[in-house]
Amino acid sequence: MRNETAVMWFRRDLRLADNPALLDACAAGDGRVVGVFVLDPLLWDRSGDQRRDHLTASLRSLSESMGGRLVVRRGDPVRVIPELADEVGAASVHVSADYGPYGQQRDQEVEGALKCPLVATGSAYAVAPGRVLNQQGSSYQVFTPYFRAWLEHGWRKPADAPSDVTWVKADGSDLPDATATGAGEQAAREHWHDYLEEVGGYDDERNRPDLDSTSRMSVPLKYGEIHPRTMLADLARKRSAGAEAYRRELAWREFCADLLARYPQAAWKPLRPEFERMVYDDPGDAFEAWCAGRTGFPYIDAGMRQLAESGFMHNRVRMAVASFLVKDLHVHWKFGARWFMRRLRDGDLASNSLNWQWVAGCGADPAPYFRIFNPVGQGLKFDPDGEYVRRWVPELRQLEGKAVHEPWKYGGVEGYPEPIVDHAEARREALRRYEAIR
Repeated sequence: MRNETAVMWFRRDLRLADNPALLDACAAGDGRVVGVFVLDPLLWDRSGDQRRDHLTASLRSLSESMGGRLVVRRGDPVRVIPELADEVGAASVHVSADYGPYGQQRDQEVEGALKCPLVATGSAYAVAPGRVLNQQGSSYQVFTPYFRAWLEHGWRKPADAPSDVTWVKADGSDLPDATATGAGEQAAREHWHDYLEEVGGYDDERNRPDLDSTSRMSVPLKYGEIHPRTMLADLARKRSAGAEAYRRELAWREFCADLLARYPQAAWKPLRPEFERMVYDDPGDAFEAWCAGRTGFPYIDAGMRQLAESGFMHNRVRMAVASFLVKDLHVHWKFGARWFMRRLRDGDLASNSLNWQWVAGCGADPAPYFRIFNPVGQGLKFDPDGEYVRRWVPELRQLEGKAVHEPWKYGGVEGYPEPIVDHAEARREALRRYEAIR
């Protein structure tokens, strides 16, 4: 192989269009590119079946778009990538920048092991972490001023797919079988374009899990099957409160990434240090009931069962189940965050950890600690007819309408547990523990 060959190391950018790193690889390799994905045991082994299945299906789709020439290798990237670069005589290895704690360390080690340059171009974000700073030159701790600065900073237009690339084949491993549908770049774009027709109602309907009207784009964004810059360009052509609300959600995702890049310890430690003194209970039987969707609070149980069965949970419900774990069961948020990371199909570390901290009151721009979600009231408000609960908690389907949220008022239901805590008492205890650290 000629020295002009370049390596494109795919990670969270499983697409050909709007991929600046790929365009750089094509330019550096005179059109000759080895495309590789490394199944890293450190990440693979910590992912649940749902996430592995989607990733595998997405990689299969990417390989098809490359004429079946995606090289898949297993092992530590610090060893695998330099070995591949030596085999093909690569002039350079190209990546989209990774701002996660593990990703940054891994890339530094890979760069040190390579005999050719490691070139990072672009990232998984419209505005890369560290680009939007306050007047003191630090990351924003409050979202609204971050959002204004993010909008003012702006972003580049989506990049075209490479027009002339020769995918160079190299030895690799077979991918596992996958059953996930709707994975890959083409599926992500089609789904997004279909959803754009409905985005006008996002502001009104996004809190209703019974309507199932959210975009479900967190998974394609996690794997880079579509870039947020592409989505923002499409949203710019829409004039509605829904489109604006959706744009803010994309900005919130980047706010979380910005914070984690600057404070990598925020993955599992509170950003507000006083919360290190908070007294929590050890995760025991109550935690196991929460994980299994057997708390006796139907709205909470529906969310946890949706997560277990589908690898997804509606965002409004995520807030309720997180509040229940931290403020009703008094269990540290990191246990819930780890449970989510194991089971979510998206499993974005920054979004997951920082959103858990938001609910727990210990992160940047957090919800006030005294904002404790009522597990019954949340269901009555956002699932008023009980359709969401009946969908995921089948033993309660005999109860009609809003009665499904309070089965104990109707004599209970055989096979469904009684509430494991008294919410009013648990709320008082949570506030008592909070007062002790103020």
